[in-house]
Amino acid sequence: MGIFFCISLVITVSFSFGIVAGDTDSRDVTTLRSIQRQWGNPPGLTWAGVDPCASNWVGVYCHGSRVTDLLLSTMGLKGELPSDIERLTDLQRLDLSYNPDLTGSILPGLGNLANLRELLLIGCSFTGSIPEELGNLQRLTTRDLNSNKLGGNVPASLGNLSNLYWLDVANNNLVGTLPAELGKLVNAGHFHFNKNRLRGSIPPEIFHENMPIQHVLFDQNLFTGTIPSTLGLVKKISVIRLDRNRLEGPIPPNISSLINLGEMHLSNNKLNGRIPDLSGLKNLQYLDLSNNSFDVSLVPDWISSSELLTTVVMENGVLNGPLPSSLLNLPSLETFTLFQNPVCAVGTSLANDKVCDPEMAGNGTVYTTPMKDCGKIVKCEVENMQINPVNCKCAMPLEGVMVLRSPSFSALNNNARFQRLEKSLESNLSLSQGSSVYIICCMSFDANDYLNIKIWIFPPVEKQYFEPLDIIKLGYSLSNQTYKPPKEFGPYYFIPNPYLLFYGHRDKSTKEQQNIGIAIGAALLVLAIIGIGIYAFTLKKKKEAAAKNSRPFGSWGFASSEYSGGAPKLKGARWFTFQELKQATNNFSTSNEIGSGGYGMVYKGILAASGQMVAVKRAKEESMQGGEEFKTEIELLSRVHHKNLVGLVGFCFEGGEHMLVYEYMPNGSLRDNLSGRTGINLDWRKRIRIALGAARGLTYLHDHANPAIIHRDVKTSNILLDQNLNAKVADFGLSKLIADTGGGGHVSTQVKGTMGYLDPEYYMRQQLTHKSDVYSYGVVLLEMLTARQPIERGKYLVREVRTAIEIGGINSQAGLQLLDSALRNSPINPSVLESFVSLALRCCEDYGVNRPKMSEVVKELESMAEKFGANDAEPDIEMESSVVSNPYAEFQLGSFDYSGSGGHIVPPIIEPK
Repeated sequence: MGIFFCISLVITVSFSFGIVAGDTDSRDVTTLRSIQRQWGNPPGLTWAGVDPCASNWVGVYCHGSRVTDLLLSTMGLKGELPSDIERLTDLQRLDLSYNPDLTGSILPGLGNLANLRELLLIGCSFTGSIPEELGNLQRLTTRDLNSNKLGGNVPASLGNLSNLYWLDVANNNLVGTLPAELGKLVNAGHFHFNKNRLRGSIPPEIFHENMPIQHVLFDQNLFTGTIPSTLGLVKKISVIRLDRNRLEGPIPPNISSLINLGEMHLSNNKLNGRIPDLSGLKNLQYLDLSNNSFDVSLVPDWISSSELLTTVVMENGVLNGPLPSSLLNLPSLETFTLFQNPVCAVGTSLANDKVCDPEMAGNGTVYTTPMKDCGKIVKCEVENMQINPVNCKCAMPLEGVMVLRSPSFSALNNNARFQRLEKSLESNLSLSQGSSVYIICCMSFDANDYLNIKIWIFPPVEKQYFEPLDIIKLGYSLSNQTYKPPKEFGPYYFIPNPYLLFYGHRDKSTKEQQNIGIAIGAALLVLAIIGIGIYAFTLKKKKEAAAKNSRPFGSWGFASSEYSGGAPKLKGARWFTFQELKQATNNFSTSNEIGSGGYGMVYKGILAASGQMVAVKRAKEESMQGGEEFKTEIELLSRVHHKNLVGLVGFCFEGGEHMLVYEYMPNGSLRDNLSGRTGINLDWRKRIRIALGAARGLTYLHDHANPAIIHRDVKTSNILLDQNLNAKVADFGLSKLIADTGGGGHVSTQVKGTMGYLDPEYYMRQQLTHKSDVYSYGVVLLEMLTARQPIERGKYLVREVRTAIEIGGINSQAGLQLLDSALRNSPINPSVLESFVSLALRCCEDYGVNRPKMSEVVKELESMAEKFGANDAEPDIEMESSVVSNPYAEFQLGSFDYSGSGGHIVPPIIEPK
């Protein structure tokens, strides 16, 4: 009966296809099939049937017999852009956003799609230049190429796009000058050129009175010259971001006539002269004038009349004298900072006020979405699912980061504000009334003053998964800016994580048909299954009994569901009994404690059999959820051996104990030494030698381990120093294996690491590469240069150094002020100093493609080290004893927190296996 049903079904379906075949233009059918093949038949493209329009192919929309829309955002597409797309000559909307494995160049042939109105390629990995031919698309209203890896110039031909409203080429590597032809875009509402390498002056011709521009985002480029006065003619502007450039001269006075202006960022330029009276800006909410050269000595009186102001930032200036009495009583004012002004000098009346003290200027507890208490829910059995905190059921959400590029506020503890955002998301993005849940958390301002908010979008309550079409609809709503957040949140873009499991979810009709046959077959197998079950149960009991008698992993993977993949594969690491380590550490005496963290305590010990001194890391009972990291570190450290990697002596897995035994590193961590805790004087020679050692260790992991290893948590507290100050990279609990040893591959994985060291590209795309370690290592170099931490008093070290270098170079007064005071009298060739800083900043480029490989880093450091004679010789240790009393004190939270409690896991999401 089941066989007869299946045969009938095949005949019926085939007949149905025969009736509708030919509804779609045959050229479009052939083109779509070719495109599907070129992308490797991605599982998300469930293009069943022979006719795209009649069969409702996912993401394909038609008018008449022609394909008019191809909307395939977040579909896991891989490869290059197929040239066959050029044949879809009636195409009006093309959205391939959020497919980070789409690479290669943007096709010049897209310029032949005369009917195209929307071109959305956000968050892919396209390289090359923007084709001049795109200037032929006369009907184009939206062109968004945000967050790719595009280079070259901005084509002057874009000025031909007379209907263009939305122009976004931000977060790329564009160079050259802005073409004056952009002034012909009479319908442009958005100029988003931020985060590129554009230079030269801003052409005054691109702004004029009749333009409807609302957002001018030119921040984080290399623009020079003055702010064009024509900017003050564009009456609809609500956001101006010109910060982090090299602009000079005064602020044009006619800026005060922009009555709709809500946010203005002019910080980190070379602006000078007087600050004009901006009292006419009645809607101004956010003003940042920091790090310029204004000759203003008093806070302007007109600020006190700006009743809507939430944020005023005027750091690093020459402000002195009393503040306007009514300023701090403004009804909406949340943040007002004057750090590094004379008015904040020691001994002044404001020296200890929150306007001068970064530690007091915090915004309190950051808002997070209230969540239902689901109690002790059994964890979801299917990978990548999470507990929906609203209904306590397992479901797979669409996760991503909403990046707000110019919010009108800086306080994150305003509950009402973020509740408005939640309600806005739910009412505007729901696939059906009340069907989706939006969870907001993990929000923070990054080094660019962008607000990053982690968002979870859960499927309708009756479903566990989103269907592919649902994902496309959500992606399109966010990529083409159909969704508009409340005005106070300003311009945004959204980068989702790959939706990894939706293509394993079949539609209902297919399931129902299959379930009929499955049910019939299952009924015939019930008796056999019962018999097999009894046999398997008996076999399992025997296996468990045998395993418990086989040490050291007799119960690994059997006692609980904590571990996956079975026992670790070990090469040389010794298994210690609990009694042996108890004896070595004097019964885990408090006098042997040398460090602690979220994972547990670290003890100094001496092995009875050999007399070897070791460091024993013992997990707390409540930290046992870090078992996978425990297992990872044992496996990795037991098979990699290099003089610049910390050695694993052994481990203990017995009676619920998790302990790792390392070689003892008497001079603690690099962080210890930079902070001055150890008393060791790290001159230039020693620092370059330490940097070189750490780089060699990472190079071994990247290029010589098989398979290659990405450390994923490179930081100064994970670089340890032995008795001769040899650097050794430690803590492999978060490390990942990657098959591509050439450095070109990636692992799609949950974002883990330590804030301040995180590769921004990894954070946004959830794609871990070798270059992610390079970024973190670059931050380490900047710490060695400055002795400052990556995030200190709310300031990002990478940004602070880059700004100072762009203003005058490392040998300028501003640059030298950044140096660790311990280095200012340490002799160094200026060219070596410049090389060191240049290397650090290249490692910290936003995009991995612009960073060097670790092997290239080693070569550059070797060249520097040779000039100091510091390549292989042991350094002189300038103290009576190099052994510190608490060498592992810095191993806290991040260093030993394998469970993630303490900041290791950035967004708390479930990691794909």
